Order: sequence, then C-alpha cells, then structure tokens
Amino acid sequence: MRQEKNTLQAVIFTGLFAAIIFIGISILRIPIPALVGRPFIHFGNALTVLAILFLGGRNGALAGIIGLGGFDLLNGYAATSWLTMLEVIVVALVVNTGFKLFNYNDRASHIISLGIIAGLTKIVTTYFVSIVEALMVGTSFKVALINSFLSLPATVINSISTAIIVPILYFALRGSLKAVRRA
Repeated sequence: MRQEKNTLQAVIFTGLFAAIIFIGISILRIPIPALVGRPFIHFGNALTVLAILFLGGRNGALAGIIGLGGFDLLNGYAATSWLTMLEVIVVALVVNTGFKLFNYNDRASHIISLGIIAGLTKIVTTYFVSIVEALMVGTSFKVALINSFLSLPATVINSISTAIIVPILYFALRGSLKAVRRA
C-alpha cells in the first residue's frame, strides 16, 4: 500500500496516520525519570514506522512529523519539537532505505528487521537529541554526554516495543489497508 503520490487517498491516509500517532502518544504515556528531558514510554514511534512502511518514506515521515511534532507542540515540548521532527526524518530515511534494499518485500523477516533497525536508529537519534537539549539549557558538553547516556532507558524501552509492535501491527493491518486501497 505504499503511496508516494499526492492523491486524495494518500492525503487522507497521511492525515489518518498522523491522528493515530498523536492519539497513540496521548492515550498511553508512562513518564520515566531522567537527567535530561522528560522522557516517557509511548507507541508513537512504532506507529510512525508503520506509517512509513504503509505510506512510503515521504508521506510516512509527514504523518510522523504531524503526529509526534504536533503532540510536542501541544503538550509542553514546543522548544524541542523541531528535534523530534528531525528524528522522524532520520528514522523515515533509514526505514525507507532498508525497505527499498529489501525490494519492498514484506515477508516477516524483513519487517522484523526493519522494526529492530528503527528501534536502534531511535536510540542513536534520541541520544544526540538529548545532548542538544542538555546544551540548550546550559549544561557543559561533557556533562551533556554523560547525562544523555544515563537518560536513555525510556528510549530503549520504546525501541524494544517498536521492534515487537511493528511486525505484529503490520501484518494485522496489511490486508485491511490493501482492501481499502482497492475499494
């Protein structure tokens, strides 16, 4: 169901995924104490990866930017929402490139691999985002490096959940979304 064209259907699905991502963060959010930022466990990352897989890199990234970035803007994370949006772009590039290398073959091993790759990418990007956040509030570089590393537990949990949730939901939704597209 990869859609890279600007058809009405692509716009509707992009908006639908953006709303689902926003709701996925809003409904289930478990705060985790950290030295940098205010991290929490949520399903937004997994839903963003699903949007990328189903809609393609551009529209999936757009859905993630709207969903995750919109959540940040409306829930007290506005100062760093631009970093979240950059993370979405990096994850979209990595996942879409991986899917392209798999020739868009969505057999289980490929989707599981892409879920794991997305989770690992998110760990790396979040580490760098945490460094920038720490530097934005005036922390020294060395302290920012250490505190950002010590603040990764929520991201690791989110990444593990992404690796698990993406294949499960992908195969649960694949048939339904293909049927809707044909209708």
